[in-house]
Amino acid sequence: MIDRRLSNSTRQALPASVAVPGYDRNRVVPGIVHLGVGAFHRAHQAAYVDDCLMAGEMNWGIVGVSLRSADTRDALAPQDGLYTLAVRSSDSESLRVVGSILSMLVAPEDPGAVLAALTDPRTSIVTLTITEKAYLRVAGGGLDTAHPDIAHDLANPQMPRTAHGFLAESLARRRAAGIQPFTVLCCDNLPANGATLHRLLVEFAALRGTDLARHIADEVAFPSSMVDRIVPATTDADRARIAGQLGVEDAWPVMTEPFCQWVIEDDFPAGRPAWERFGVTVVGDVGPFEDMKLRLLNGSHSAIAYLGLLCGHETVDRAFTDPAIRQFVDGLWAEAIPTLPPDAGLDTTDYTAQLAERYSNTALAHRTAQIANDGSQKLPQRIVASAMERMSAGAPPAYLMLVVAAWIAACEARGKSLPESHFTDPLDLALAALDTRHLSADEAVAAVFDLAGFAKGGAERLTLIDLAAAHLERLRQGGVAAAFTALGIASE
Repeated sequence: MIDRRLSNSTRQALPASVAVPGYDRNRVVPGIVHLGVGAFHRAHQAAYVDDCLMAGEMNWGIVGVSLRSADTRDALAPQDGLYTLAVRSSDSESLRVVGSILSMLVAPEDPGAVLAALTDPRTSIVTLTITEKAYLRVAGGGLDTAHPDIAHDLANPQMPRTAHGFLAESLARRRAAGIQPFTVLCCDNLPANGATLHRLLVEFAALRGTDLARHIADEVAFPSSMVDRIVPATTDADRARIAGQLGVEDAWPVMTEPFCQWVIEDDFPAGRPAWERFGVTVVGDVGPFEDMKLRLLNGSHSAIAYLGLLCGHETVDRAFTDPAIRQFVDGLWAEAIPTLPPDAGLDTTDYTAQLAERYSNTALAHRTAQIANDGSQKLPQRIVASAMERMSAGAPPAYLMLVVAAWIAACEARGKSLPESHFTDPLDLALAALDTRHLSADEAVAAVFDLAGFAKGGAERLTLIDLAAAHLERLRQGGVAAAFTALGIASE
């Protein structure tokens, strides 16, 4: 049993094969506050910031904030914020210790400390990876003003619970103190994520007062961004393997793949790191890149997750080696690619080839159940938007709508062929009350479309429901093999 932890005092004794921060962490100034310090942030944005610190840009240290759990803080605090990033391919693994997270705050324990960090004049950028559901939107896309946490934050602006509450209150305090607003950089998988968060925050601020809403609308920058890196959940076996290689314990190393992408709109009035020196793509409009990622990567990821679960595949690489699922993914891409802008310079052939290679990475063991979470929040931008555009162009979205049906079927399978809580969704209580298993396929799909707000107001809605219902009926009667057969895909 290793009795030492990774920390500032032990990092210099690590094996030479392990990359460690080559800068003096005591000289790093916090310039970024990050809301939602999960594994993805630590494998992505924090690693890019670490690159900048290594190059001498010492004003961009990260103050990490958890809006819910203390787990990450409790793991990293004894390690001085250090953690191991393990970059794994099918045949190799490289280890890197990341030092860009200077401190960790847990919002429910001390919201005042979080507001102080956000109000600190040195804070120039606030980044977010809080997952789609944490933006608290209703089915139509607006702010869920009836949500109890929104009501709490409006009544108690000094003790917020939500990202909206923290951002609005800190921006109000900065304005009152004559401090320039920070730039808000959303890194979640939302369509036009910067503009979407801007709209939601203005809507929230308007409930506090028109002056604050006008200030946020006119004076605060919300560049959109697109992020991409596969980050599976860390297992106890990962921890044991990493500890063996380090010679010290790391309570929460992060596993990831070699591929990493970040595309950012260049709108940072308060300044930013020189991220482009380390592979970040800085553009005027992130939209085409975002659409390609959402529809080709995220869309196929959801497809692999739900079809994989229904076929008994626990990980992405195992599902992707199933010839029928592999053929289905090609068909899904063939439907989604024509919905992307043809004049944006996107190389979809190279992109999908990279995706195929990434999905085949046997070292990641990315669990299908992990990807399956929150389908009602993810499928609108990953699948339904493409399907609606195909319908508008007069083309059938047969493959796309099988993904929606597979999500419903996977939800129905929980407690039967799948464990009860194998994956979760914000609509679980409503789905349980509806109990789609006792409705006909037509009734079940129509009810789920209503609950999730899929294609709301779209002329294509009824046709999409019919297509998904036909798929769901086949899944119920003959499983995935029957649904594939209807698409001309042979299952072994």
